[in-house]
Amino acid sequence: MAKAPAPPAGFLLSHPAHLIACGFGSGLSPLAPGTAGTLFAWLTYPLLRLLFPADAACAVFLLLAFVLGVTTCHITGRNLGVVDHGSIVWDEIVPFWAVLMMTPTGVLWQLAAFLWFRFYDIAKPPPARHFDERVKNGLGVMMDDVIAAGYTLFTLALFKRLVETL
Repeated sequence: MAKAPAPPAGFLLSHPAHLIACGFGSGLSPLAPGTAGTLFAWLTYPLLRLLFPADAACAVFLLLAFVLGVTTCHITGRNLGVVDHGSIVWDEIVPFWAVLMMTPTGVLWQLAAFLWFRFYDIAKPPPARHFDERVKNGLGVMMDDVIAAGYTLFTLALFKRLVETL
């Protein structure tokens, strides 16, 4: 499968949807933009929690960010001519923020969450692959990463249980 060309110069600022969908520029990384977007999420998560310290408020924000992502990713993909263009990383950012919200405290748990999330995002276990291959719109773009987040949280819960029993 051929790699989609990079967005043209000025694309990021040509529409507010592009700025959001491309993760405020993190998706324009020439190497591993999905990983760059996930790193952006990890680095900005403390700011997110500063703005929304209560879990309920943060969860509402994440739900709204997901809905916004469905729209912005759809617009950006349509304008780039590729539904899930590599520069679109809002689909990594929002689910990874959700993962971090539910990850046990500590940088090692966060690192494990990062690695597992990237693994599941790349591997696309069912039903993530279904959304990636068959739902060709903003919802499909967002959902495969939401599913990767679910797999990540399940894996972290298993590891946490294992650590607690040792």
